[in-house]
Amino acid sequence: MRTWRAERLGKLPPYLFVEIDRAKQAAIEAGRDVIDFGVGDPDRPTPKFIVERMCDAVRDPANHRYPLGRGKRTFRRTVAAFFERRFGVTLDPEKEIGALLGSKEGIGHFAAAMLNPGEVALVPDPGYPVYISGAVFSEAAYHRMPLRVERGFLPDLSAIPADILRRAKVLWLNYPNNPTAACAPMSFFEEALAFARKHDLLIAQDAAYSETYYEDPPPSILQLPGAKERCVEFHSLSKTFNMTGWRIGFSAGNAVAVTALADVKNNLDSGVFGAVQDAAIAGLENMHHPEVRGILDTYRERRDALVSGLKEIGWEVNYPKATFYLWAKCPKGAASMDAAKRILAEANVVVIPGVGFGTCGEGFVRFALTVETPRIREAVSRLGRITW
Repeated sequence: MRTWRAERLGKLPPYLFVEIDRAKQAAIEAGRDVIDFGVGDPDRPTPKFIVERMCDAVRDPANHRYPLGRGKRTFRRTVAAFFERRFGVTLDPEKEIGALLGSKEGIGHFAAAMLNPGEVALVPDPGYPVYISGAVFSEAAYHRMPLRVERGFLPDLSAIPADILRRAKVLWLNYPNNPTAACAPMSFFEEALAFARKHDLLIAQDAAYSETYYEDPPPSILQLPGAKERCVEFHSLSKTFNMTGWRIGFSAGNAVAVTALADVKNNLDSGVFGAVQDAAIAGLENMHHPEVRGILDTYRERRDALVSGLKEIGWEVNYPKATFYLWAKCPKGAASMDAAKRILAEANVVVIPGVGFGTCGEGFVRFALTVETPRIREAVSRLGRITW
């Protein structure tokens, strides 16, 4: 009997979270009080003014038909206005912006739009797994770029082997970064753009957390002169507005790349529901609304409670400047998977082992700030009782 499962699925890196997921579910079914820092999914609702706009838009018969694949013109113009206000970047909404079913979908389909079989995507390690899975599904290749603490979790582009560079076509960046929470200065983007010009690469910058920041606003690589010649960014409304389940984001930048991605999507999906686009417009036009500002205030409070608490019990961790993640060193040099298992078994706390994001994530665990502050304090108290 033939094998029904496609061989390419066997080329995906192993899903190393499965043991933690299984153990977490068993703990919950056993009635244990589990505090879950694993899921990067906001626990607070979408702002009311966005929900109200959605309700109105659902009643509009114009939104009951297939949406345009590239997105409504009103949505794309709103994105262009947001980019102008936020980054001082002028984008053509007709050619340089495309609506996405969340940035994950766009990232996953980008390899199909850009890479031929055998061409290489340069991906960060540790990094978001979709950079690799997109390449695998397109029968392209990938090369991992280590992100080391001593370099501020920025890749050493000069260390990429020459034979890899000859086949490379796409350079993936992700700042603010998941899982490390690192931010890239504009000087690094300048270095990356010069490197891309030298080696004829297209830069794909995952900017899903660009609006989840606590200090200086992170820059866009598109702010650099000439960046649109070989750069495209992926943005998401999921974390900015607590809209993970709504599935909306956008691509912005190089017109050829944005159009190629739209061509792939036109063959695979029918676009973002028009009412969701209308609700997203309300969010993008009201970035300083008290409900939106309140989202950042909540994460800042949680960040401060968790970092200060972990430091008090001897963990090595820094205050992240952006994202809602903490990237913490495992106590006493423990391996990340072993640490995550012990933390769940002995403290009923779920964290993500860093090795699940790549081999260079070994020795770290990731906390998501999607737990209320009192529960964060309870988690820290439990962690403090573990003897390492």
